[in-house]
Amino acid sequence: MSTEDVLTADDVSINTSELEAMSTLGDADAPAEKLAQKVDIRDAGPCKKHVKVTVDGAAIRTRFDEKYSEMMVNTPAQVPGFRHGKAPRKIVEKKYAKEVTADVRTEVLMASLEQLADEELLSPLAPPQLDPNSVVMPEDGGDMVYEFDIEVRPEFDLPEYKGLKIRRPIHNPSDADVDREMKRMLEPLAELVDKSSPDGGTLALELEDVMVSDLTIRDGVRDLNHVTDVRLKVEKRLALDDGVAEDFGAVMVGAQVGDERTAEILLTPDVAAETDLNRRVNAIFKVKGIKSIQVPALTTEVLAKFNVRTPEAFDILARTRLDRMLEYQQRQEARQQVLQLLAGKADWQLPQDLLQRQARKTLSRKVMEMRSSGIDEVAISRRQRVLAQDAIRSTATALKEHFVLQKIAEVEKLEIEDADIDAEIDAIADRTNETPRRVKARLQREDMMEVLATDLLERKALDLILESAEYDDYDKDPNSDDDGGGASPDTFAPK
Repeated sequence: MSTEDVLTADDVSINTSELEAMSTLGDADAPAEKLAQKVDIRDAGPCKKHVKVTVDGAAIRTRFDEKYSEMMVNTPAQVPGFRHGKAPRKIVEKKYAKEVTADVRTEVLMASLEQLADEELLSPLAPPQLDPNSVVMPEDGGDMVYEFDIEVRPEFDLPEYKGLKIRRPIHNPSDADVDREMKRMLEPLAELVDKSSPDGGTLALELEDVMVSDLTIRDGVRDLNHVTDVRLKVEKRLALDDGVAEDFGAVMVGAQVGDERTAEILLTPDVAAETDLNRRVNAIFKVKGIKSIQVPALTTEVLAKFNVRTPEAFDILARTRLDRMLEYQQRQEARQQVLQLLAGKADWQLPQDLLQRQARKTLSRKVMEMRSSGIDEVAISRRQRVLAQDAIRSTATALKEHFVLQKIAEVEKLEIEDADIDAEIDAIADRTNETPRRVKARLQREDMMEVLATDLLERKALDLILESAEYDDYDKDPNSDDDGGGASPDTFAPK
């Protein structure tokens, strides 16, 4: 049984290595003397600059002199007819001109780029599009000129982000809420058993039952798919990868073995566009069996799996989980409202190369997910164009949110310290039952430390916004948004 997997802007993966400052070229031990250079920066498109750098020839000649002087003293005797260190300069220059020119070019180019980055003339998103081997060294001792295009951060004015008015859900959990949460916690340890009527009467489906049914997806008179013996938990709504039946529980409650019930499925946009079905189809369920979820008793062994010793402690654990879920829901709703208020007003352009790169990664991930779910290549091919458009839209939203939060962090001078990262690693280790050392090693191995730091910085920016917000509290039952059970992820794939 699955729950609804809703793609939000938070799900869009941003590769923070592409959001680093301009990388340098060459060796870290290159000379650090300041170069005499002239920099000309011009617009080359949305969030893109064309940079032309002219390095004064005198600095280049100085480096050539230093290189050849060093070679005349230190280079082993490789010039026929001359002892070590005794070869004339002109002969050394002729023999080693190619190697020295390559070394000097690398050193000067690296020093020039480092100086350009230090002067903060640009806010780059990626290394410059520059091939060092394409830079021509002047033969007459003149200036060295090189040019490149580079993506930069968008320039925009921040909207007012303090004192925002935000709606916040609150809820005081009842005993029934706690009982429901405890059952949910125990479900991974539960067994499915055939349900029987306590009074010997006719058995009917109730919420929280599991039904075994045949399922037909139908558009008018055309069947799109048919699956047999699928198991579905009867909850208020049925959520699948391809669509949602909002009134699933209301339709199915009271159904008996042999009954057929029909629920309307609202298709997700990509499936609706692919099949041209105006986004709605019918799901016809034929009930073949009714089962109940039998959770285990709170024995010492079962309680130990939750690191508690008594039923009272398990009750407290369930209440704590409900509190944490409410806090999470509050934060998610607040984040969504904040970003809608801030990024929704952003009418500035995004860096197109970065947008396309990130959208391609999002699309590749979705295609990989479909393949792992068993969807055939023909169906994937039909969906790809629509999925690509959706990936661009969702990535654009995520990037705008990222840039807004990053700029707020910059304005407010927020920083991430090593202690912040260590605390987050400890929290991850606690949630995953791993040691902090193992978590840190995994993050480093997967090159995720920069991603973690970026996420923490954005969280700090969001926390700052929320601290000054004005809240309008409203009661919301956390069970009102329960996700439904699920069938196979390719339920709606035409066969």
